Amino acid sequence: MWRYLLVASLFSSAYPGIMAAQTAPIDWRRVGNPAMEVGLAAPATGPVEAVWYSPDGSTLYVRTRAGNVFGTNDFENWTPFQGSPEQADTPLPTVDRMPEVGAKLAVAPAAPGRIYALGTQLYRSDDGGRSWANLTAFHNQSIIGSIQRGIAVSPGDSDQVAVANDFGVWRSMDGGMSWSGLNLHLPNLAASRILAAPGKAHGTRIVVRDVGAMELAPGAEVWQPTTDPQTDAEDKALHRAGLQLGTRITAYAESHQTAYAGAADGRIWVSFDGGGSWTQSPRLSTNGPVERFFADPTEPRVALAAVGGSGVHVLRTTNSGGFWDDLTSNLPDVPAHGIAAERSAGVVYVATDKGVFLAAADLENAGPAAVTWTSISTGLPAAAATDVKWDANGDQLYAAFEGYGIYATAAPNRVRTLRLVNAADFSTRAAAPGSLISVVGGHVNAANASGLSFPVLAASATESQIQVPFEASAANISLALETATGRFTLGLPVQAVSPAIFVNRDGSPMVLDGDNGLMLDGRNTARSNSRLQILATGLGKVRPDWPTGMAAPLENPPAVAAIVKAYLDGVPVRVTSAALAPGYIGFYLIEVQLPALVNAGSAELYITADGEESNRVQVVLEP
Repeated sequence: MWRYLLVASLFSSAYPGIMAAQTAPIDWRRVGNPAMEVGLAAPATGPVEAVWYSPDGSTLYVRTRAGNVFGTNDFENWTPFQGSPEQADTPLPTVDRMPEVGAKLAVAPAAPGRIYALGTQLYRSDDGGRSWANLTAFHNQSIIGSIQRGIAVSPGDSDQVAVANDFGVWRSMDGGMSWSGLNLHLPNLAASRILAAPGKAHGTRIVVRDVGAMELAPGAEVWQPTTDPQTDAEDKALHRAGLQLGTRITAYAESHQTAYAGAADGRIWVSFDGGGSWTQSPRLSTNGPVERFFADPTEPRVALAAVGGSGVHVLRTTNSGGFWDDLTSNLPDVPAHGIAAERSAGVVYVATDKGVFLAAADLENAGPAAVTWTSISTGLPAAAATDVKWDANGDQLYAAFEGYGIYATAAPNRVRTLRLVNAADFSTRAAAPGSLISVVGGHVNAANASGLSFPVLAASATESQIQVPFEASAANISLALETATGRFTLGLPVQAVSPAIFVNRDGSPMVLDGDNGLMLDGRNTARSNSRLQILATGLGKVRPDWPTGMAAPLENPPAVAAIVKAYLDGVPVRVTSAALAPGYIGFYLIEVQLPALVNAGSAELYITADGEESNRVQVVLEP
């Protein structure tokens, strides 16, 4: 029996282009929270140097290693503060003995005789320091993290104590007997590099300074430690190049056998044998380190460099480092940390201490570079941007911000180029009768091919959604688009079935718990012996026939004609039904029954229709 618990808000939040027109061409969204799961009492973040309460105890303040001051009244959300005074020093008592040599003492104003001491652990004494209880040790480790830096006791509550350390800020409401982290929304994640946008087999991956590679799984909110072969390989290449060149190499990139290495003093070398031997580029008038390279993956002679310090900040070569052109132009004179480009479109993005900037630039030819940089940081935190990167399809732009973590947006340059992508997974896979496709880059008024009208379901200045008619035949068709700027014709391959599971821009699959209708994510996991509902497109024709452009009926929706199967970690799971999604256009709903026994953790899910495979998505399982 079908149990349809889909709601319009589900689709409007994940697919704003399907449900309503976008109103802003650049609309940044946050990717996850600025907190990490590192095996402590709660999610952690970066180092916090000091913590203190306001005189009345209503506000807790922290100062991060970067020198930023934040305050919270609800002990969950943090607000930036300027010049907030730290808590005044209070006279410290003389104690009979210290629990650790060099420990910091803090008195509890509301409880005479109670003293806290902060060393490698946190201790409490209720008898003026004659005896001490360890409040944070477990198996010789601290449950709130190491390198303790500050302690604060609420002026009005001796049981309310906060600790700052290299893993964030922590709070106890019962005198240290139990602990909670206050880091989930504290802007203190030192994201220094974006390794990868969400892909087929992984989530968003970044490097956190002094921590290492972290990954945000689709649907999760907190970053998890991961291993990244790319990072390991580049670290080894940096080290090897430094030994070969006798200097500190700060940036490295390869394209085929062409490699680029940049030094802390701004010098650049090029290798044509994958780093075996090096040739130095002509000396550049740089005053800072080379922080990042972009090496074109299909044209190794084209590369860009982001440079710190002052003066020159963006360099371009179109002849494999024979010489470099200065593209800095009107960029603010602040360090540039990350760079990304698309040669065919002639567009460059750069991450700087003043945010993210965009410029159109010739990436094919050398010569004078008259470029104009435009800030695209509206709506973003007033923080340094540390990196910028495309997703695999080049449709989404990701940027890292000091403290605040990762943000993403539809790539602004894509607005100028019409492209057809699958509406479910943003791929260029073939369409199928009845499936949804997106036209990225323009407002479509009408679409036609082979004498058939392709209904336009939603349209904005940046993206439009259309449905392939159920009557369409398998072929390579020429789709004529009537847009606000003219008529265009794009090739569209169509085949009988071309299944794709819907995912949002951050890779989270649109898979629901069949019993409660909630989307599966890191907090709402799939359980053994439960039913899952998978939202997909591209499953082709249905029985009985259904009109194109019309929402499927709420009762007895037409069933998929193709044979649909589902697989979890490569093992078949039972498909109980596959039909059009009630109340929606171009969506199909597949219901599967999970087995009574499943392995806990992340699992790979995909479907097939008449043997054609969909994209593969990740779901989290519990026994």
